[in-house]
Amino acid sequence: MALEHKAFLYRGIDDFLSVTVPYLQSGLEKDQAVIAVVREPNLTALKDVLPARDTPIQYFDSAEFYRHPVHTLRDYQTVVKQSRPRSLCALAEPVWDGWDERQTLEWIRYESLINVVFGSSGARALCPYDTTTLPPGIVAEARRTHPLLLAPGHHDGPSPEYVDPETFGSGCDRGLRFDRPRDAEYLPIEGDDLHALRTFIGERADKHGLAQQPARNLVTAANEVAANALQHGTPPIGLWTWQDGGDLVCEIGDHGFWRPGPLTGFIPPDTALQPGFGLWTVRLLVDLMELRAGWDGTFVRLRVHCSSPGAGR
Repeated sequence: MALEHKAFLYRGIDDFLSVTVPYLQSGLEKDQAVIAVVREPNLTALKDVLPARDTPIQYFDSAEFYRHPVHTLRDYQTVVKQSRPRSLCALAEPVWDGWDERQTLEWIRYESLINVVFGSSGARALCPYDTTTLPPGIVAEARRTHPLLLAPGHHDGPSPEYVDPETFGSGCDRGLRFDRPRDAEYLPIEGDDLHALRTFIGERADKHGLAQQPARNLVTAANEVAANALQHGTPPIGLWTWQDGGDLVCEIGDHGFWRPGPLTGFIPPDTALQPGFGLWTVRLLVDLMELRAGWDGTFVRLRVHCSSPGAGR
């Protein structure tokens, strides 16, 4: 069964409740597994109308559920699997404040990826967007990432602006900036022994005040990317590190020509043997992974927030 993925553009709590309460009730009536991942104050208002003790609805605060795009994809995937054989009815309100430009782009891409990851799940997902508080650009992207749209003016049907995930992902990649500071530290990667690379990154992570677990995750992620470059790339291969605001950045590059699809490393693999498993794992380990591949080589950039002790959870 196909996924039903709809953006709901609402105006305030009353408008929110007028649609979301009947939506959740319809999921219960259809014997679906019902989950509500909602921001405050909407979460409290929804619980007042549909208390958890009276219904089998699972409630989550969006602020806790939406911390990392790839982790959120994985968590929803877990919910879908645990709900079987029933299909899922999800009220899923993303978090749009507190992110920088790069992170916001990844969350927008996440909304598009939903259409691929859960395309044949038979799930229903209603994604609320508050048009009274969100930036117009975020609301405009909701129209492009959701095949279905419920909007003011009684529009309820296909979104005229919808863009398929492959095309949308390609547009996201073209928007990435890959400038590198001149004072970035450099380490050549030569031979299969990556002990020097792990030590180099570990020392920089400690120097920049990265907590122990995120530092270990960054070392593991960089080791995976470097090993992949040694196996499939073209020398010279190297590593650059620098600090960008509150981020520690590591970039591994080689001179091989690769043309990955815009969904590479974003789709959760079923097994470790599937193509893309390594990059999917890397995305889980760091706060942000960016990929640029072209005639001048392939470059993978890893970012970890130095002030985030829970990075890469």
